[in-house]
Amino acid sequence: MLLRGANAVGYTSYPDNVVFEFCKQARNHGVDVFRVFDSLNYVDNLKLGIEAVRQANGVIEATVCYTGDVTNPAKHPKYTLEYYLDLVDELVALDIHILGIKDMAGLLKPRAASMLVGAIRQRHPNLPIHVHMHDTAGAGVAALMAAAEAGADIVDLAIDSMSGTTSQPCMGAFVSALEDTEHDTGVSFEAVQALNAYWEQTRLLYSCFDPGVLASDTSVYVHEMPGGQYTNLLFQAQSLGLGTRWGEVKRAYAEANRICGDLVKVTPSSKVVGDFAQFMVSNHLTGDEVAERAATLSFPKSVVEFFQGYLGQPVGGFPAELRSAIIRDAPRID
Repeated sequence: MLLRGANAVGYTSYPDNVVFEFCKQARNHGVDVFRVFDSLNYVDNLKLGIEAVRQANGVIEATVCYTGDVTNPAKHPKYTLEYYLDLVDELVALDIHILGIKDMAGLLKPRAASMLVGAIRQRHPNLPIHVHMHDTAGAGVAALMAAAEAGADIVDLAIDSMSGTTSQPCMGAFVSALEDTEHDTGVSFEAVQALNAYWEQTRLLYSCFDPGVLASDTSVYVHEMPGGQYTNLLFQAQSLGLGTRWGEVKRAYAEANRICGDLVKVTPSSKVVGDFAQFMVSNHLTGDEVAERAATLSFPKSVVEFFQGYLGQPVGGFPAELRSAIIRDAPRID
């Protein structure tokens, strides 16, 4: 299961005893592996989740959320290779069982996968590494192959008919590409095809709920929207009458992320950026206008609470001037 550190499985921070009791009950009812992450890679929140899983006698898969591009540090100066290595070192020091790398937007390009996984493997030769990514841009199979070749032990895939775009990379393609190589998965191609035939028909039964994302979208390298949020935000935009302005929503998402200080965007921090983006589009505001008028605007609750510090501390801290203008006299947590 996924455990959002101090956020447990919700969208806010819970009292510590709630998180501990929740993990205990989850373990007692059959959950064994807990993928513990934090939407801001905030180590204090991760520590709480890790300790809760340890006390529940579960398998601790402590997770680094990936954003930016380690091959281009000039574009994302906060999220360098050294940043990720230092974060992994902190998690390993907490005596974890597995390291997860969680790339919800699908930003991990093949060369970046080689660099990141290779550097972690070199520093921690015996650490099990598990890579999870979405495939919005379409480069997921290549990225996971590069991760495997660099030393990843586990990768997450989706059955062919349920794969690609905002889902996970294609299992059949990955299995076939590595067949008869040193990284052969040992998974039967025929078995994958049999499962695929079943899920192909099952997906048709639920086609009325299909979000309608029909092709890859490499604009994700600009807006960095997580896969699950991409489909949710598209539906919300349509519900709010903003469906024809989806391009604006994506551009606003990138702008909202920029003025928030370039965040790690995973639930619930991604919800903050998404709410911010819809607010900007609905009110015809640019990022610069938001910054200029912040002291007089009525922001979504999730945005105000984020800047108060309820989700934790973002990498590099908050943009101080914008933070003060948004939260005004509300309490702040540092």
